[in-house]
Amino acid sequence: IVPGRVSTEVDAKLSFDVDGSVKKALRLVQLYQEAGIGKERLYIKLASTWQGIQAARVLEAQGINCNLTLLFSFAQAVACAQAGVALISPFVGRIFDWYKKAEGKDGYPAHEDPGVVSVTRIFNYYKAHGYNTVVMGASFRNVGEITELAGCDKITIAPKLLGELAKAEGELPKKLDAATAGAKAEKKLPELSEADFLFMHNEDPMAVEKLAEGIRNFNKDTRTLEDAVRAKLQA
Repeated sequence: IVPGRVSTEVDAKLSFDVDGSVKKALRLVQLYQEAGIGKERLYIKLASTWQGIQAARVLEAQGINCNLTLLFSFAQAVACAQAGVALISPFVGRIFDWYKKAEGKDGYPAHEDPGVVSVTRIFNYYKAHGYNTVVMGASFRNVGEITELAGCDKITIAPKLLGELAKAEGELPKKLDAATAGAKAEKKLPELSEADFLFMHNEDPMAVEKLAEGIRNFNKDTRTLEDAVRAKLQA
């Protein structure tokens, strides 16, 4: 059904368990292999906690690509790159939502959108310092966010926004460019320890709140799905 990559999420309740996350991921890979699908077609999706990032480090060393989600802070992005993570999914729209509420604004010019600014910073940092981690912008609220990130490695776009883009006319200039990233990026940070990561992440109240909220909601959704499957099996 899906010809390309499939991203499969490790249970959110394992977000703070390195060994548990690795074990679950390996089991998922095994199930796919038993169905004739090789690991080269998979992304194992993990929350961007310190433990999730370290689980990804272990899995990437075994040739299992990971997609680190619920990524809101620069600390998370740096740690993912240092761990050799294949792909990150920074949530542009959720960052926008938090700042819009916190600052009491109706919106932002696209180039000042806090989610756009965050992803632009990460993209420039990765390209300037030679990291291979793919930046995949996600969770967009409007077309302006998407067009301001034209040139990003990958972008996931909801059908509604795809429709709006399809109807738009005119040129779509490239806003993110690896060739010019070096002039815009900050200096390369040393390898982050767990303490470094936690302190740096904690300095960003938006990221702290949205990561915790995301894990709770992912866990709630998983439990809802389990209940639905259980009811079907018992029917």
